[in-house]
Amino acid sequence: MGEIIHAANRGEKFTTIFVNNAIYGMTGGQMAPTTMPNQRTTTSPFGRNVEEVGMPIKMAELLATLQTPGYITRQTVIKPKYITKAKKAIKQAFTYQLENKCFSLVEVVSTCPTNWGMTPVEAVEWAEKTLLDYYPLGDYKVPA
Repeated sequence: MGEIIHAANRGEKFTTIFVNNAIYGMTGGQMAPTTMPNQRTTTSPFGRNVEEVGMPIKMAELLATLQTPGYITRQTVIKPKYITKAKKAIKQAFTYQLENKCFSLVEVVSTCPTNWGMTPVEAVEWAEKTLLDYYPLGDYKVPA
């Protein structure tokens, strides 16, 4: 996280696609900076205790407060109705990169049914109800 904040603040001309599934799924399901309160993981079997580790970090909102980054958006791919917007956001980010215009971050809210211990249908329902409520979709910063 530290590296991306500094890269964004320097205005590096590259695109970051940040998959937010509220867990470190590729490494066994540990708690991530985006894990929801009370969400159980392999490293927080009783759920994320916000009094001990703080609230989940909202990366799009955090980076959008910096003066330098140019394009910050959050989209999702949990249902087909969202995928077209996510594809457009990724294309826009790469367009800005090709134009050498600005730093871009596309946060993509996704599911992780295996590490969440849910069926795919349950994971989509939980993501839509819980994650999208805490991590609202949309553009947080667009170049002038």
